[in-house]
Amino acid sequence: MKNKKLFWIFALSSAVYFTQGLESLPAQGLFYYFKETLNFSPEKIMLIGSLTTFAWLVKPLIGYLIDNLFSKRAWIFISLALDIIVVLSLGLMRMPLVILAVLLFISSGNAAFRDVAADAVMCVEGKKYQATGKIQSIQWISILIAGLFTGLGGAWIAQIWGYQAGFLCLVPVYLLVALPAYFYQEEKAEKKDQPGPTLFTDLKKLFSDKKILIIGLFIFLYKYSPSFGTPLFFIQRDSFKWSKMWIGTLGAISTIFGVIGALLYYKFSQKLNLKKWLFFSVLAGGLTTLSYLYYTPVSAVAYDVIYSLVGMFIFIMVMDFMARHSVKGLEATSFALLCSINNLAGVSSNLSGAFLLPVIGLKWLIVLSALTSFLCLFLINRIE
Repeated sequence: MKNKKLFWIFALSSAVYFTQGLESLPAQGLFYYFKETLNFSPEKIMLIGSLTTFAWLVKPLIGYLIDNLFSKRAWIFISLALDIIVVLSLGLMRMPLVILAVLLFISSGNAAFRDVAADAVMCVEGKKYQATGKIQSIQWISILIAGLFTGLGGAWIAQIWGYQAGFLCLVPVYLLVALPAYFYQEEKAEKKDQPGPTLFTDLKKLFSDKKILIIGLFIFLYKYSPSFGTPLFFIQRDSFKWSKMWIGTLGAISTIFGVIGALLYYKFSQKLNLKKWLFFSVLAGGLTTLSYLYYTPVSAVAYDVIYSLVGMFIFIMVMDFMARHSVKGLEATSFALLCSINNLAGVSSNLSGAFLLPVIGLKWLIVLSALTSFLCLFLINRIE
């Protein structure tokens, strides 16, 4: 690549997203620690997972800090330094549950800051070089490839050493990310004679925009349905008697099919009528959810593989939809706002699933999840 700055932009974006994917390396070991050492119920594990991801719900606030305090590079370095401290603490000492949850929350917050800073670089530099699409493609390919490592590596680490080793493995990864961050030269923002807009004025503009509010509500309803993924994991271990390595291997295979889904969207994205395909994806989502009423060792493998391909295609389609409907002049903030709504729907899914599972049982939770998939249909025709 002749343009050295563009090379380091691609390298930084790839490294940040690759790291974001690798941060799931301790996840399997942590799950087994909660389930098999502490004997936590599925709903308790789901609740802890939801509480540690709060930072991803306030990405517009994070974006405002990154835009107005220090530089994007500085925030990446700050998050990396804090991450090294956190993972060393988690890897070298067995923490009480409360402190463990707090450190997981801090780690999640660091990842959110890095994510928003990398996306800000993508927006600013991508527009300058007309390369936003290429940078985003590199980002998601990187995170999917990282998923291959975490699927197999996470299972191996969980089986041999446990979750603490997974955290220690992240230390050299964080150090490597600092390399492209160091070589990426960020241009200094021009000083303005008059004070710029505040967070309040920016958010007021967004929340007074009827179009963005309708899209935000659609995104929430589109993504929301009571979650039942953790109970299925219990079935895999307790009923199917699947080994940790087989679960990790299946995760890696599913990731490969996710890459295929991403490549298919890359090829056909410009030919799609997004509103039409969103409608079809809602119908497909409801039907695939109901399919989990029939859950056997064979069907579980088929669901993981097929739905990974379809799910990644739909996921990137929704991200593309949000990017195309970002507010002019406030692209970064409005995109972060829609991403936060998307993340809020995910957290709400986990919390409602954790609450409803012991009340109505897994079978009716799956049925209810399928029915809530259709709540967003009445808004599709109102999207311009």
